[in-house]
Amino acid sequence: MKILLIGDTHRKLNKVRDIWPKLKDIDLIAHTGDHYSDAQNLAEEFHVPVIAVGGNCDSTGPLYEIIETEFGRILLTHGHRDNVDWDLTMLKYRAQENDCRAAFFGHTHRSLITESDGIHFVNPGSLTQPRDGSSGSYAIVRTAEDSFDASIVYYATIMGGKPPADRFLKSILNYSDRF
Repeated sequence: MKILLIGDTHRKLNKVRDIWPKLKDIDLIAHTGDHYSDAQNLAEEFHVPVIAVGGNCDSTGPLYEIIETEFGRILLTHGHRDNVDWDLTMLKYRAQENDCRAAFFGHTHRSLITESDGIHFVNPGSLTQPRDGSSGSYAIVRTAEDSFDASIVYYATIMGGKPPADRFLKSILNYSDRF
């Protein structure tokens, strides 16, 4: 299964429309929330199945969904209820409680791929309001019975530009007022 993972679009879908013609063989779009209505609009526009959750800026949409894949179950959430701003412990426990092998989340507007205790975590970042110094990002996830492969794709890269130079330093500078 090939999944386009996006989130935190905040009613701005132009960049999603820009990347869509460059994508091939997408079986499912998973939207991590903020704004739930964006996911519904994409389903109508692209004629691809979409699974979505509501985020902290939404008044509708479920908080959690389960995506069934040949690899196993994947938890889909926005992440604000699981304190993903600070660490992934609560999200890991929720994934384990739901017998999930992976968790997709958003909320931070910063992309991330990591693994802990056998659970794969993927945050696609945000195409429209990135907080990592990039031009925006999304994830492509490929699942098979015996494999899980996720990659972050930067908007500038797919549109012919250069990837961000130093995301870590830029993210620290962007949030230096929080410390």
